[in-house]
Amino acid sequence: MAELCDEGFEELKVSKQDFVPATLDDEVRVDNKCKELLLRFYNESIGAGIPAEEATALASGADYFIRDFVVSIKQRSIFDERAGVVRQFAANWYIVNTIEPSAAELEGYLAGVKAFYRFLHGHHLISLKFLQSIEAECADLGYYAARIESFWDIKDDGYFAWEKECTLKGD
Repeated sequence: MAELCDEGFEELKVSKQDFVPATLDDEVRVDNKCKELLLRFYNESIGAGIPAEEATALASGADYFIRDFVVSIKQRSIFDERAGVVRQFAANWYIVNTIEPSAAELEGYLAGVKAFYRFLHGHHLISLKFLQSIEAECADLGYYAARIESFWDIKDDGYFAWEKECTLKGD
């Protein structure tokens, strides 16, 4: 995939502070800022020669992770460089909040997440170390597939042990 950054594109000026949700009203504002950034990601993907269908899939996958999970559930900035957020999304939240979770569908979402964070790094908005952490978490597809299978195998009150392995609590 082409590197999405300043090659032929207008400089991306982002105030990271604009992406920090502090109140419920802020969450709506941050959600709109994320939409704008995701549209920029989509447009740069198209401009870099990525077919429209693929660019749409990548942007949609990133959108689901960014707006529905990072901002709404975790209530944090997309620029908050704490490792583990993709793992929480893929190994817990996605599984519990999807009627028919599948490894194939999740893989599509994670491809979008990885491409979006590469875009952010290409614009010098996140560190290389954080990008590498995101990429490593996105690549752990076998673990996520096993988590989906183990979710379907839960019996009686086994959910609590399942959830504890990759909890949404804390960072």
